[in-house]
Amino acid sequence: MPTTRRDFVRLLGAGGVAGGLATALAGCDDAVDSLAVALDPGSDDFRPPSAAEIDDASHVINRLTYGPRPGDHARVSQMGVRAFINEQLHPEKIGDRRAEWKVNGLESIHASRGDLFSHHPRQLLQDLTRAKLMRAVYSRRQLYEVMVDFWTDHFNIVMSKDQCRWLKAADDREVIREHALGDFRTLLRASALSPAMLIYLDGHDNKVARPDDRPNENYARELLELHTLGVHGGYTQQDVMEVARCLSGWTYGHSFLRPDRVSFNPDFHDDGEKTVLGVHIPAGGGASDLDRVLRIVCDHPATARHIAWKLCRRFIADEPPAEAVQAVAAALTSNEWSIRAGLQALFETEAFWTMRGGMFKRPFHFVASALRAVEATTDCGPRLIEYLERMGHAPFQYPTPDGYPIEPQPWMGTLLWRWNFVLALEGRRLRGTSFDGEALVRRIGSREGVAAHALGRALTESERQVIEASEHPVSLLLASPAFQRC
Repeated sequence: MPTTRRDFVRLLGAGGVAGGLATALAGCDDAVDSLAVALDPGSDDFRPPSAAEIDDASHVINRLTYGPRPGDHARVSQMGVRAFINEQLHPEKIGDRRAEWKVNGLESIHASRGDLFSHHPRQLLQDLTRAKLMRAVYSRRQLYEVMVDFWTDHFNIVMSKDQCRWLKAADDREVIREHALGDFRTLLRASALSPAMLIYLDGHDNKVARPDDRPNENYARELLELHTLGVHGGYTQQDVMEVARCLSGWTYGHSFLRPDRVSFNPDFHDDGEKTVLGVHIPAGGGASDLDRVLRIVCDHPATARHIAWKLCRRFIADEPPAEAVQAVAAALTSNEWSIRAGLQALFETEAFWTMRGGMFKRPFHFVASALRAVEATTDCGPRLIEYLERMGHAPFQYPTPDGYPIEPQPWMGTLLWRWNFVLALEGRRLRGTSFDGEALVRRIGSREGVAAHALGRALTESERQVIEASEHPVSLLLASPAFQRC
């Protein structure tokens, strides 16, 4: 019989999920991405968690990754959670052939900045979205991909505006992915001079050619409010105007020989003296005014607090303790703005280790974690993207500069579409996506083990009873309240 609303409500009452996965998992597609698996065979130890509560290994997997794949818990338990964290903080040392092999087939996103314009923008958006989801599902550099997502929202650029339809692909590659675990100051400067950002926030129109010209304040405002100090960072409207003056004259695409080039035109720059956040900038600085401004905002204590607070919200809780925020801010500023050092300090806070299982997954995280949990084979094609759009979380499509929200309230209305998604996944109605349920049960050892693997803990008796009574246990498992959180 089909899964009913009553079944679902019973599961909600159980507070989690369970294991009788056998019959529902049977009959899934037998197609296996054999080449990709051969490139990165992964772990051969598939023991799931056995504790009644989320243990250390499950916790770090939940927070640093897009969810466990079969074998992850055993691997992290064996190597130790500290070693796993250190491994993830150094993605350059992690082989990632499977994810690279999957993404390399998307030729458009690898085009040079100038050659991007030869591709249809709709194709670029689809390929960039597919690449992001492929990496979330398949990459072994999970923390790196999580941080790419974090900075993509922090420096949000919607692909529907003007030349951003082409240039966001270059921004993703040259700005976000290049510096996701580097140092924040370098990332900030790369974003400030990104052609896509110059267009999105009208920096290329910030020209002061005559004494009566007013600079365009759009990027200056978002630089202070979103990218650095934060909305309560202590800046004034006069600071916004002064920053806009400092950043005037930067433009994009006005060279006949290099149409993809960012350049500085001194004729469009306000070269008078300025004062930003109480710091005097002498006249005649020209292009160097940009670096003076970035140095001033990064030296301001509000910037470290703002970035630390956002990091703690992503990895600890919606309302992180002040002590954790202070520790991360101190690590950032005392280590030359090293993002890696800031994360290392975050993962050493008491709050990180004690606040478990309470963060609501955003839709992209949920979809990726569901595919990882059942070890799905997927091309991350249009059907998956359609579900992300239905849930309101399609990458690169958020229209305002603040990026997709991290707090749970805006995403509560997506629960029905999450249920529809997992029903389609279990029912083999997602073209290009499949999983072998019988093989998954065999590898992990039992139906209950599969559920424990997905949830990061052993099942309660009520969870076990609800799932075993259903013909759609996979859907109930992945749609359960426990699986919506990490």
